[in-house]
Amino acid sequence: MTTKTPIITVLGSLNIDLVSYVSHHPLPGETMTSNSFAVSPGGKGANQAVACAKLSRSRDTSTSTSADESAHIRMLGAVGADSYGSLLTSNLSSHGVDVSGVVSSPSLKTGIAIIIVDEPTGQNRIILSPEANHSLKPSDFTVLPSPKPDLLIMQLEIPLPTVLAALRAARDASVPVLLNPAPAQPLPADAYAGLAHLVVNETEAAVLGGVSEADLDTEAGLESVSAKFINLGVQNVIVTLGGRGVFYMAAAGAKKGLVPAEKAKVVDTTAAGDTFVGQYALDVVGAGGGNLDIEAAVLKANRAAAKTVERLGAQDSIPWRDEL
Repeated sequence: MTTKTPIITVLGSLNIDLVSYVSHHPLPGETMTSNSFAVSPGGKGANQAVACAKLSRSRDTSTSTSADESAHIRMLGAVGADSYGSLLTSNLSSHGVDVSGVVSSPSLKTGIAIIIVDEPTGQNRIILSPEANHSLKPSDFTVLPSPKPDLLIMQLEIPLPTVLAALRAARDASVPVLLNPAPAQPLPADAYAGLAHLVVNETEAAVLGGVSEADLDTEAGLESVSAKFINLGVQNVIVTLGGRGVFYMAAAGAKKGLVPAEKAKVVDTTAAGDTFVGQYALDVVGAGGGNLDIEAAVLKANRAAAKTVERLGAQDSIPWRDEL
């Protein structure tokens, strides 16, 4: 009997990253010369799609829809009919991502992210110009595009009303959703009802949970804010904490814990969170609707993210499955 390959659909942003690497983040009014500059495919949606694709297969099967893949990845989004849009879609395709759901419009520009990376720490600052990403309308997602996925992944770099419409459509179709609400903004209470997976960092947890980041300095504070989300209907809450590790809480079986960070030589943190989401998502669909071992999934996702921060770039820094 042939086992069906699970489908992960990512609805989200596609941006071109314009990255400057500097000796320190510029002060107000300061003009700096960068040490190096790169133009690369990015956007949290595209990054997470590539993370799912690369971590679902080995490097030697990277350009084929091979039986080796542990999941089939589809991207839904929008780009301009320009050179940047072509670069984004061709790069996704080269990593095995299905881009048939990516709309290209001659009336729009492709999204741009200006990223400044502080080389001594690897920390980044990002300015986002959404452009085509904000052309995605709620009316486009009153019903999820076919084929029906085993998991829908979303972020908040596309319009919030569109995300909320897709959440409702997924709920109606009994499709579990992984929401990574970045950049952070408050969500209506009904967005959490039945949400399978909420993956946030400290800033996002504080904004969505209505607490200060200082409240999350302790495990008790992390447990308290996670419990808020569980009480609103979220099934699994993940709070990524950078060098402190990852806190998780599951409604089923009252599982919770703080997983320490993996040791890594940090070079660039740009796609670390997206890599975490990609690996975690693969473990979710790998469980096949059964009981997810959330601690094991977090440990594996943490390991993948640690590989990413040791390399420059966004999608290029994401490891393949055989590199873990």
